[in-house]
Amino acid sequence: MRELGWEPVYTAGPGARVAVVGQAPGRLAQASGVPWDDASGARLREWLGVTEQQFRDPALFALVPMDFYYPGRGTGGDLPPRRGFAERWHPPLFALMPDIRLTLLIGSYAQAHYLGRRRRASLTETVRAHADYLPEFLPIVHPSPLNFRWQARNPWFETDVVPTLRTRVAEALV
Repeated sequence: MRELGWEPVYTAGPGARVAVVGQAPGRLAQASGVPWDDASGARLREWLGVTEQQFRDPALFALVPMDFYYPGRGTGGDLPPRRGFAERWHPPLFALMPDIRLTLLIGSYAQAHYLGRRRRASLTETVRAHADYLPEFLPIVHPSPLNFRWQARNPWFETDVVPTLRTRVAEALV
């Protein structure tokens, strides 16, 4: 991807307290070089109950996607992150961040990688069982505006998961 002139899109500071592991940067984030630089990022910050300044502070948040580069467009949306990327780059990066208190797993790729056999049969079931993965992990759905149908079918996410998410993030940031 560097051959395209692209820089990796992530932020990670040694004192970060909350890791946000998503799929891969979108087209806009790749162009700006800023993780979660789109409507999904605004929605995520709303769910977390944090300001943009807090979210962008590498002493508080590590924004570490499953791939550090935009994977391109597929027929049903963005392509998945490249296989093997997180396996290669996450361990040495996370080793430099010993103060991580909570890791948010956003979407099925992050959940599959970090939860492995512990995840449920579907993303919905995994997110519904979010408390089973605490205190280390908290799986959530992707905050994309394109997920409005999922959110409409699963109102428990806003009433049950988002308050837990806000509480756990606030506790981790102290």
